[in-house]
Amino acid sequence: MSVACAAALPTASARRRHRGSPQTALEGGGKLVMMQRRDLVTKGVTLSVCCSMLSSSNSSAQALERLPFKADGYNFWTWRGRRIHYVEQGAGQPIVLIHGFGASAFHWRYNIPELAKKYKVYAIDLLGFGWSEKALVEYEATIWMEQVRDFLRDVVKDPAVVVGNSLGGFTTLFAATEVPELVRGVVLLNSAGQFGDPNRPPEAAEAAAGEESAVTRLVVRPLKEAFQRVVLGFLFWQAKQPARVEKVLKSVYKDATNVDEYLIGSITAPTADPNAGEVYYRLMSRFMANQSRYTLDRLLGKLSCPLLLLWGDLDPWVGPAKAAQIKKFYQDTTVVNLQAGHCPHDEAPEQFNGALLEWLASLDAGKPADQPEPALQSV
Repeated sequence: MSVACAAALPTASARRRHRGSPQTALEGGGKLVMMQRRDLVTKGVTLSVCCSMLSSSNSSAQALERLPFKADGYNFWTWRGRRIHYVEQGAGQPIVLIHGFGASAFHWRYNIPELAKKYKVYAIDLLGFGWSEKALVEYEATIWMEQVRDFLRDVVKDPAVVVGNSLGGFTTLFAATEVPELVRGVVLLNSAGQFGDPNRPPEAAEAAAGEESAVTRLVVRPLKEAFQRVVLGFLFWQAKQPARVEKVLKSVYKDATNVDEYLIGSITAPTADPNAGEVYYRLMSRFMANQSRYTLDRLLGKLSCPLLLLWGDLDPWVGPAKAAQIKKFYQDTTVVNLQAGHCPHDEAPEQFNGALLEWLASLDAGKPADQPEPALQSV
């Protein structure tokens, strides 16, 4: 799937929790004390998320421990002068979890506690998403690859298994090709990214860009950008509404039981950040429009470690055919077919956790990737 397919979810990503603005306080009689007007919406959303964390109950995952929600986040790492949020739990060999477009570390709510029983688990918020800074920078695929690469170097430090869903999957694969010495295994969940068109010369896109006329540069492009701002501004406002987020999630979760207040709240809360709208515009107008430069076949051609595909076969965006294509291209691949949609780690966490832990055990034991246990063939 191209990253653009996830355009309904990106709206969910954008709020910085570390701002030192005044807090909302409730006195004994429930009276609201003074608050800066600018932070009213932000803190109100935070309060509603906190309340939902206490009241929401997930029937399909009641047996699993859930990551506690923290309105101000867990840990922060400064990267290029920007604050990056991440969760860290457990001990042992490291696993790094990377969320998809619009989500955050909290999307791994049912996976982090379980994996942390045997491994040291990190879940990071990509720049512009979740509780990481909503930086006004140029967003393209390389920025998140570089962030994950540097996180592996500076924070994790030891060779890790890197796991990514959707956009996070593409970022995981990209980072693994840049620092192979720090990645001992890659796990993709319904990954974003496209295979290249074999009939298109590699230089075609660059040549087309170089032929842009003065009229296009001085007239057409400014008009196009102005139109995009109006349209994307409306789409951002619409798509960050809780009802809209819920509708999109239920369209990609085949079992919508886990689409609860915890999940919806963790997605909508970051959109209250003052920079959220501009980040959304930059993501949609620039990054989304330029995905063909880094293709899956180019990245897989550079990969040098075992690959596991935990694939939600019922995903309406990225079906099992893509997993089959990846396996055909990269031989050191194990495929586990899950009866779930686009986010199998959250929709079917027990299946996901079990399959991942089994594969990790075989990896730890040095078992060849082309000889998986029968149970790994289909879940």
